[in-house]
Amino acid sequence: MASSSTSASVKFMVLMPILVSSLIVATLGNLNQDIDITWGDGRANILNNGELLTLKLDKASGSGFQSKNEYLFGKIDMQLKLVPGNSAGTVTAYYLSSKGSTWDEIDFEFLGNLSGDPYILHTNVFSQGKGNREQQFYLWFDPTADFHTYSILWNPQRIIYSVDGTPIREFKNSESIGVPFPKNQPMRIYSSLWNADDWATRGGLVKTDWSQAPFTASYRNFKADACTWSSGASSCSSTTPSSSSNSSSWLSQELDSSSQERLKWVQKNYMIYNYCSDTKRFPQGLPPECSA
Repeated sequence: MASSSTSASVKFMVLMPILVSSLIVATLGNLNQDIDITWGDGRANILNNGELLTLKLDKASGSGFQSKNEYLFGKIDMQLKLVPGNSAGTVTAYYLSSKGSTWDEIDFEFLGNLSGDPYILHTNVFSQGKGNREQQFYLWFDPTADFHTYSILWNPQRIIYSVDGTPIREFKNSESIGVPFPKNQPMRIYSSLWNADDWATRGGLVKTDWSQAPFTASYRNFKADACTWSSGASSCSSTTPSSSSNSSSWLSQELDSSSQERLKWVQKNYMIYNYCSDTKRFPQGLPPECSA
């Protein structure tokens, strides 16, 4: 639905380092400027003059928010501190998504666990309504003790998930072999804290302990270096030079050799599920992007 504007943004990417003056850089600090609380009946709150956002979950309801802007390519950062203690049954979801029956989506989901057991970081990529591209990880730190930065870099060639600057997953554009890639549909950031004890912890065997409620996840330092989408057009359609020399480097960014080594380290030591290795799930053959 956005093919003409997308074509303009892709052509612009080739013209780098010419930069766009209208590229939106959401400044760190005031979440009131970037975020709308969308549900939760008072369980979601922006505090400290816009520096902190909290989502709460109790037995009656969870809560959630979305970004004010839609984006078509960008680098999105958010610092999260997850539900501490016994978080079994809870899911903190943080993701980019478009709308409609053939939506695109780029997911971070944090699956809670019993006290002392690690969180599972669940990732998935949907393109044209099709997902089933899960990779799951443990983290190499306690994500409840402090804030950590979770990032999505999304450009026309690839999607890179990173944690504190360390890449954990790369999903490349494999349209050349028939795999749809998210590139035409603008997406918003969404986040929610909700009860999923029918599946989230050990396949639903461990239920939410409501005596521990309310459960709280915290957010700060949202930053979007991105092409915003408004009134059917991308802010990156312009080729007017900008004085910001590095603001849109993500448009053509790829993993350098050092980043590739860090990615391999994470996937060797902390990956616990990869759909591209699940031959039982795909008895007719693994998805084509797995061999790309």
